[in-house]
Amino acid sequence: MKKSSIIASVAFALLVVLLTSLVTARLVRQLSGGRVSAAAKSSAAPADSDKDSKKVIRFASNPSPIPPFLVNDLDGQIVSTAGFHGKVMLLSFWATWCPPCREEIPELNELAARYPHTLQVIGISMDDGPADDVREFAQKVGIHYPVVMATKELADEYGGVPALPTSFIVSPDGGVVQKHMGLYPIEVYDGEIRALLKMPVDAKIETFEDTGQIFLKNVVRATELPDVDFKGLSPDQKQAALKRMNSENCTCGCGLTIAECRIDDSSCATSQKLAADIVSEVRAGKPQPHAAEAVHP
Repeated sequence: MKKSSIIASVAFALLVVLLTSLVTARLVRQLSGGRVSAAAKSSAAPADSDKDSKKVIRFASNPSPIPPFLVNDLDGQIVSTAGFHGKVMLLSFWATWCPPCREEIPELNELAARYPHTLQVIGISMDDGPADDVREFAQKVGIHYPVVMATKELADEYGGVPALPTSFIVSPDGGVVQKHMGLYPIEVYDGEIRALLKMPVDAKIETFEDTGQIFLKNVVRATELPDVDFKGLSPDQKQAALKRMNSENCTCGCGLTIAECRIDDSSCATSQKLAADIVSEVRAGKPQPHAAEAVHP
C-alpha cells in the first residue's frame, strides 16, 4: 500500500505540473501576442533599412540646356527661366482635370516651402480652357508657386509631354538632369533637390547618358532601343540601321520617328515591326527605300 501511495502521489504531481505548464503557455501566448508582433516587425527593420540605404539618385551625365521661356503667369507677372539661374528648378506640366496632378499640388507646395531661396517650382498648365478658369482653380486649391499656361510651341520644346503630370528637374547651372512621368513620392524630389544643392543625402548618386529618357531628340545618341535585336549586324550595319530608325517615321500615327516611338512607347507593335524589318533589310544588304526609289523612279 505504501509503494502504491507513493506512485499515485508522483503521478498526481506530474499531472499537476503538466496542466500548469499548458495553462501558463496559453496565458503567455495571449498576453505577449502584441509583443511578438512588434518583435517580428522590428526584425524586419534592418531589411527595410538596408533597402533605404541602397536608394539611388540618377542624373543625366550629358544634360541638355533647359528650353527657355519668357511668359506671364496667371497673375500677369513675368516668369523667365533665365531669371532662376543658380536655383534648382522643378517644372511640372499638369492640368486641372488630371487627378494625379491635383494630388501632387500639396507636395509641390511643401517643396517650395522647404527650399524658398534655392528652389523654384513652376507649374505649366496644359489646360485647353481659358487662363481665368485655371486661375480660379489655383486660388481654390491654394497653389503657392507660379503657374503659366502652356503653348504648343512650349510643350513641343519639352518633347510634347505625352503624359501628365510630367516634371523636369533642372540643375542650378541650367541643365535638365531628370524627368519624371506620373505621380512620384515627395521624397524622390526632395532627394534630387538636396543632391543638386550639394546637401547631404542618404542615397547613392549615379549618372546616365540621356539617349531619349529625358528629351526624345536625344534618341539619336542611343546605341540600343527597347526590344530591338541588333544581333548579327556589324558595327557599321548597326549604325546604318539606327540612322534609318532615326530618320524614318513610325506609321502608328504618333508623328515620331521609329527610334523615338520605341523610346516613347516600347509597347508599340508598329514601331517594333518596322525596326525589325530595318534590321533584316540591313543584314541582308538591301538598299534603303529612298535609294531604291532613286534607282527605280
